[in-house]
Amino acid sequence: MKYKDNRFTHALRNKDKQVGLWITLCSNFAAEVVAPAGYDWVLLDMEHSHNDYASILGQLQAFAAYETVPIVRVEWNDAVAVKRLLDLGAPGILFPMIQTVEEARAAVAATRYPPKGIRGVSASTRATKFGRVTDYASRVEEETAVLLQIETKAALEQAEDIAAVDGVTGVFFGPGDIAADLGMLGQPTSQAVWDVIRPVARRLIEKGVSVGTLVSDVELAAQLLDEGFSFVACGTDTGLLVRGSDALLADLRKQLGAK
Repeated sequence: MKYKDNRFTHALRNKDKQVGLWITLCSNFAAEVVAPAGYDWVLLDMEHSHNDYASILGQLQAFAAYETVPIVRVEWNDAVAVKRLLDLGAPGILFPMIQTVEEARAAVAATRYPPKGIRGVSASTRATKFGRVTDYASRVEEETAVLLQIETKAALEQAEDIAAVDGVTGVFFGPGDIAADLGMLGQPTSQAVWDVIRPVARRLIEKGVSVGTLVSDVELAAQLLDEGFSFVACGTDTGLLVRGSDALLADLRKQLGAK
């Protein structure tokens, strides 16, 4: 059995726009509701949700039958956690709060087998279909998406050096944390915040680096994709549930008031 190409990684290399959704409900059933929708990628979040390895496994299984590629955001730049997620078959990892070139190198090393990195070796995992994927070790490095999250002013200043680390697939801007670091907590879509992010993003794009982000604003998401961003999540599963449930109740109350 041969290793299956990672559609997301290849799309970024080809500079194809990838539209995503943030998944935070920690439920394989909720993930299965989203899976047939047709997003190019989704982010299974372990940093700001109560996901554990078992719940991530269930969600990976829910997306397995569909074209959408599930990327996992690990809690921290922790080689042990990364090893376990890759063994579960995560096709890509988003590393939060990367501040330096050294941290970027450590992130990449966590995804590589020796001698290129420090990932532990196990022959029988879900990722290898329990030993059936005969070319896994030779292919996984080129197929796994390694995404590094830039979230502070200090990291923005080093973004080009961070992106230049060998093995980095893309750079992800975290506007919520950048806004907080700029003294604008709770204003991730502020023009002032994006006036800081956009010049850095443009420099990376000009160097051929794939850049991405999450914004819960469809108009801004479209603008960023048109400006050269490669992968943009345009909302969250909880956000969809909040807006849908609020809108349904408001609509019913409006109808009752009209009578």
